[in-house]
Amino acid sequence: MNDSAQSYSALVAQPFRDELTSVNFKELLTPDEVDAALNKQDNKTILVVLNSVCGCAARSARPGAVLSLLNGVVPDEYVTVFAGMEKEAVEHFRVKYLQGTTPSSPNIALFKNGQLLHILQRYQIEGKTAGDIAKELTSVFDKVCAKRNSPEEIDKLKIYIVNRYQVSIESLNT
Repeated sequence: MNDSAQSYSALVAQPFRDELTSVNFKELLTPDEVDAALNKQDNKTILVVLNSVCGCAARSARPGAVLSLLNGVVPDEYVTVFAGMEKEAVEHFRVKYLQGTTPSSPNIALFKNGQLLHILQRYQIEGKTAGDIAKELTSVFDKVCAKRNSPEEIDKLKIYIVNRYQVSIESLNT
């Protein structure tokens, strides 16, 4: 078997990619793109979602990451790399930036100046709701992020969430 070949059909993975890229996550497809995003020394915070086709990614990780972006303070940048698809980029991300952590997918991590500030691994995602994930992430954002989220961005994101996840706008205002 070819270990570098994609594990899933690109058609299967595309809706899972779109769920994040539709809200301005940039896909990292190569090890060089991973380094370009995470190895900066500019004091910006970067949210990384290690995407996956698994159920906990669909149920909690991706929706939780998206919901977290409704917070008043958010990371400066959002990026994603896809487990089982861009295998070299994922391996590079795990080896270089997640040293000392057990490989898992999905995971959601926050970085600053190439340093891991916070991570939610699969075992911390499984069994939690998207709201639980968002609450934990926003708690971290409030402590370490400085970028103010504009009311326009929040309103745009709410419309996306209502349409994507079939929730009421009222549920997003609480």
